[in-house]
Amino acid sequence: MSAVQPARRVAFDTLRAVHESDAYANLLLPRAIARAGLSTQDAGLATELTYGTLRRQGTYDAIIMAASSRDVRDIDPPVLDALRLAIHQLLHTRVASHAAVNESVTLAREALGHSASGFTNAVLRRISRETPGEWMSRIDAAARSDDERLGLHTAHPVWIIRAFRRALAAEGRAHEIDALLAADNISPGVTMAALPGISEMPEDAQRTPYSPIGFRLGGGDPDSVVRGSEGRIRVQDEGSQLAALALSRAVPIREGERWLDLCAGPGGKTAVLAAEALAGGARLDANEITPARAGLVRGAVEGVPLEVEVSEEDGRDLVADGSQRYDRILVDAPCTGLGALRRRPEARWRKSPSDVPDLARLQAELVDAALGALAPGGILAYVTCSPHLAETTAVVADARRAWGDRIEELDARQVLQEVSATPLDLPAPSDGSGRAQLWPHRHGTDAMFITLLRRL
Repeated sequence: MSAVQPARRVAFDTLRAVHESDAYANLLLPRAIARAGLSTQDAGLATELTYGTLRRQGTYDAIIMAASSRDVRDIDPPVLDALRLAIHQLLHTRVASHAAVNESVTLAREALGHSASGFTNAVLRRISRETPGEWMSRIDAAARSDDERLGLHTAHPVWIIRAFRRALAAEGRAHEIDALLAADNISPGVTMAALPGISEMPEDAQRTPYSPIGFRLGGGDPDSVVRGSEGRIRVQDEGSQLAALALSRAVPIREGERWLDLCAGPGGKTAVLAAEALAGGARLDANEITPARAGLVRGAVEGVPLEVEVSEEDGRDLVADGSQRYDRILVDAPCTGLGALRRRPEARWRKSPSDVPDLARLQAELVDAALGALAPGGILAYVTCSPHLAETTAVVADARRAWGDRIEELDARQVLQEVSATPLDLPAPSDGSGRAQLWPHRHGTDAMFITLLRRL
């Protein structure tokens, strides 16, 4: 029996946890790498094997079905993950084919015995006899539509491709779909934020193009920089930074304002708002219904010398009685997360169209409740890390219908242009609204949606 190289073992164990326990690879993998004591080189290999396998799972499943004449739903899950892991190495890395095959056979044998290893070996030997191009031609021929074919080539479910295309078309940019799908398959670099007013960027920092508080390290370990800053420097996507700053800088801050981050977990935007509130003389409350995530919010604001009360309630109930009035509210609503597929590659296979209606309903209820808690002249920022129109423009349209002339929409695109260090490519949507949509392929950020509503 051949030994399994530690990086492959870590990758396989992470795949199993993602598929068995709905774990998130971006949270689990760093801990698994640390526990295994992997070298920098092996940690890089484990990361590539894990993320690459998860990202292209749908394509690899189509190849497995073609090579085995079996539906993947009929294959034991540990064997299926061993096959996916090997196929990624065979088709998309320079790993020697014999190592990829032999070690995945060993993983299958350890999980389910000799019969599983024989099946795994037979399937992988067949796959290794043809080139990646030949396998793509084979599954292309079985595709039932152009979108299904595109999905196989770009590793995206058809429903997500169509949702993305509709969102781009709303900006007159449907032709950008190929660029967007390609960007989704590129692992993002590490972007950091120096909390405004309480931290400075390191000397070797490279400023990000848009966020005035964003930077990338010229070198060194981001974790050590974060730890050394005592919470004043954070790892945070540039789009998330801009979403928080759009609310805090939409209009000048008046001393004594009261702010609320209604769905605060895990707390990145809360930390930015806390620093901005401190500088402007405002107060900030935060709420997160999930206790574990509420703990993350408390940790996120520890580096800001501002007292932030973090409650753990359903956001709709928290503001339902109207007893508290806020000048600014952030509703960073629970969503499908389709805008962060670069970071969470498993999410594209974990979500389905049936998830959208319930999330959209929750989003609409959170926005409605938050609008009711705004003081006259107060501003609500509705933010989702999804470009799906049902989670973005449809939610805002519902709110505008329900509230009529009691609210107005501000021009979020103009606010972002004023915040940004360099001009942003933000085309006006066809519905004439002031919404802003950031994109991975266009801005190098997560696909963050931002709308600003003011109560009159």
